[in-house]
Amino acid sequence: MDFNWKKASIWGSITLLALITLFSSIYIVSPGYRGVLVTLGNVSEKSYVNGLGFKTPFVSSMKKIDVRTVEMTQKAVSYTQDVQTAEVEYTFTYNLKPDNVWDLYQKVGQDYESKKITPVLNDVIKDIIGHWQAQDLVGNRDKARLEILSALNERLDASYFENYTFQFINIDYSDNFENAIEAKVIAEQKAQEAVNNTRRIKEEAEQKVITAQAEAKAMAIKSKALESNKNLIQYEATLRWDGKLPTYMMGDAVPFIGLK
Repeated sequence: MDFNWKKASIWGSITLLALITLFSSIYIVSPGYRGVLVTLGNVSEKSYVNGLGFKTPFVSSMKKIDVRTVEMTQKAVSYTQDVQTAEVEYTFTYNLKPDNVWDLYQKVGQDYESKKITPVLNDVIKDIIGHWQAQDLVGNRDKARLEILSALNERLDASYFENYTFQFINIDYSDNFENAIEAKVIAEQKAQEAVNNTRRIKEEAEQKVITAQAEAKAMAIKSKALESNKNLIQYEATLRWDGKLPTYMMGDAVPFIGLK
């Protein structure tokens, strides 16, 4: 019997169509993602968890949204309170709220970062940096960081975003301004060193005065005591005597000791 190529072609087409239909009706959401089901332009009001499932073939599609921690490293240019240009390089991290990704997709789309996050970040950085003097900002980076983080918690849409962190990588000023800051710091250090030296010399001088006054007072007390009691003179001499009689003496007096 001759092989019927026409029937084989028809059955082959049917089988291929069935396979395509089968695969089109299956979706897989990977770990770390949530699925958003879109059917003929309509978004299902549900975030699909990771795993395998079925959808209507050809008319439904499953959009996969990453809900893992996202890290953004960007730069922004701002002005300080004293009108110095500051180029700020920073890192910002956040998470999407998994249960609300369908709503975010429906109302904002998948380019939510450029629409909902970056503009807020730039505005907050400009506002906070603008409250600081350039030189003060250098030594208060962590305080400024906390101010930025607090403002982000208030301004970013809490319906969609959570778990924020913010860190400065670098704050860069013009070369002329940085040289001026360095020169000022060196001058302040030298001035403080001079103050410390002056204080040390003054304290040493005061200590010498105190010592001299104490010695003078002691001498005055001692002189007064010797004047009022002549026996103290002989007592002082006795204290200093080494116990040896002189080899030659004039007269018959024995020093310090009266003998009868």
